[in-house]
This record gives sequence, C-alpha cells and structure tokens, in this order.
Amino acid sequence: MTSTTATRPTLLQRLRGMSLEAVGFAVIGVSGVVVNAGVFALCLQASGLVNSAAGLISGAVSIFTNYLGYRYWLYKDRDASSRKREITLFLLFSGIGLLIENGILAFSVHVLGYHSHFSQLIAKNVVGLAAGTVFRFVSYRTWVFKAMPELADPEVVAEAELLLAAEDEKSSLAS
Repeated sequence: MTSTTATRPTLLQRLRGMSLEAVGFAVIGVSGVVVNAGVFALCLQASGLVNSAAGLISGAVSIFTNYLGYRYWLYKDRDASSRKREITLFLLFSGIGLLIENGILAFSVHVLGYHSHFSQLIAKNVVGLAAGTVFRFVSYRTWVFKAMPELADPEVVAEAELLLAAEDEKSSLAS
C-alpha cells in the first residue's frame, strides 16, 4: 500500500493563485469607481443633492453594476446554488462598504471641514473607496462568492480519490 503526503501550498503560492482573482476584482472595481464618481459628480451638479445623499445614490448604482460583473464574469464558476443568500450577503457587505466610504466623507466634511467638491471627491473616492474596497474584497471572496468545495482544490480531490481507492482495496482484501 502506498501513501501520499500532500503538502499544503505556501503563502506565496496561495497569493500567486489569488493574483488573477485580484486583477479581475480590480478591473470590476475600477469600472465601479468610474460609475460611482460619475454618478456622484452628476448628482452634485444636476440636482444639488446633499453630499451624503449623492454618495449613497452613486454607491447604490455602482453596487448594482459591480454585482453584475462579479456574478457573471469574475465569479461565474463559483457556487450559485443559493442566489438569495448570495445577493443578501452581497448587499449586506456592499452596504457596510458604502457606510465606510460615506463615513469617511461625512468625517471629512463635518469634522475636518472639507467643503470643496474636489476635497469631497478625494475623501469619498480615494480614501473611503480604498478602505471599502479592502473590506469588500475580503468579504466577497470569503462569504459571498464561495468556491464550490469539490472544485476548490484539485489536489484535495485527488487525495480524496486515492483514499477512496485505498478503502476499496482494503475492503476487497478483507473479503
């Protein structure tokens, strides 16, 4: 009977494997930033909405467009068996990210006294968006768009098949 010892990938190997996912996340994120900034600027110019309302509106529009990108492009091969759960978690974590962005905007306006449109764009779309993006990346990949267990790691599948074959062999020898 032969035994195999599967080694766990190193941190560097796991980070390399995650790099393509991070690039895809960044591509969708950049498109979301463009949508977010464009709708934010449009709301401030066109209707004179209060800054926080403009931020919420632009955030909601970009959340919708980003979900489409994540579900149908980046994470299209991930488990989609429970769309209700997926959408609920996506909206929850996106909402928290939106609160992070707009909390930084509100802090910069009401505490730091930044009242120009330029400083508000920087506060929300640079500082706030960076903090919200880190939160979203971790939460989306961890809880929202989960890998299907049987496809998550081919080495684990191969090891499981070897164990099953060994069990079958052991059973046939015993009988």
